[in-house]
Amino acid sequence: MSSATRKRAREIGIRIGSLTPGKLNAISDVLGVVVGHTTLIKGSGQLIPGKGPIRTGVTAILPHQGNLYEEPVTGTVHIINGYGKAVGLAQLLELGRIDCPILITSTLNVGLVEDAVTEYQIRENPQAGISKKTPNPIVAECHDGYLNDVQGRHVRTPHVINAIQNARKEVQEGCVGAGTGMMAYGYKSGIGTASRILSPKHGGFIVGSLVVPNCGRQGDLIVDGVRFTNLQKEETNPDRGSVEGGSIIVVVATDAPLSSRQLQRLARRAVIGIGRTGSVVSHGSGDFVIAFSTASQEEQTTESLVVNRTQLKESLLTPFFGAVVETTEEAILNALFMATTLTGRDNHIGEALPMHELSLLK
Repeated sequence: MSSATRKRAREIGIRIGSLTPGKLNAISDVLGVVVGHTTLIKGSGQLIPGKGPIRTGVTAILPHQGNLYEEPVTGTVHIINGYGKAVGLAQLLELGRIDCPILITSTLNVGLVEDAVTEYQIRENPQAGISKKTPNPIVAECHDGYLNDVQGRHVRTPHVINAIQNARKEVQEGCVGAGTGMMAYGYKSGIGTASRILSPKHGGFIVGSLVVPNCGRQGDLIVDGVRFTNLQKEETNPDRGSVEGGSIIVVVATDAPLSSRQLQRLARRAVIGIGRTGSVVSHGSGDFVIAFSTASQEEQTTESLVVNRTQLKESLLTPFFGAVVETTEEAILNALFMATTLTGRDNHIGEALPMHELSLLK
């Protein structure tokens, strides 16, 4: 089935929550945010470790299109379950700022992608690490080994730079970039995204999420409060792609002036959206929420000894919590709904969710 025949949740009448989506219903509704992918699909048949078949990729999320190294944004990370190989998170948690594009890829590719981002930042900022600070690449991952030759570590520097340089506001979903080889709830997964606009009373700010779901046991998927398997016949292949320790990466963006601590509170609520789709965040899962604000929050005083911070009132945060729950839940569904059936290594089949069954849920 081609991606053109797939539909997002709202296109088949499934509306998550009560808040209004942004124009694109994507993380890129947050002003300045762009997303790019490099997708690698090559070969078929028996797995030859290090050679293929290849079903993988890399996704880049840029908080803005300027020089992030020179103009970092406020950010944080919430670790739901730490069985993951991500890099750059300790410094992000300590300093509360993001100065590199955020990259998501396959588990064993993290080191190579980190090296590529470092090379890119040095190229763009020749004094990095010499007369100026060292950049802090942030690379998160999920394991795509059910469909992909993970030992080949096929994502290399040109693929990473391509994803960064070709980042756009129009976010592709489904089997692209880091989502190419992913599975969730026993079905083909991919990239998903969604956004919400807060009311004028709460500033009219936007919250957007992008997810790479590689989590959940087959039979546990919940779509808008309905357990999906209640509508289906008995599964013919109950073990397909169901990895007990499957993971999820969530990236949350907002244009509201939130401090790193406030973003941490926001990021923690993403787990509610994950849970609403049926995941229990298993023992062996790597579940990370990276959150950032595109709003400028620091202005030095004339004495240059203290910093004045502009940030949202704490009492206004509750609607933001609701927005991140809604966007995370809907983004996960969009990742599943937009994914197409894909055959990978050893003829493993990542079967897409059946659209005719989904239509019964609206």
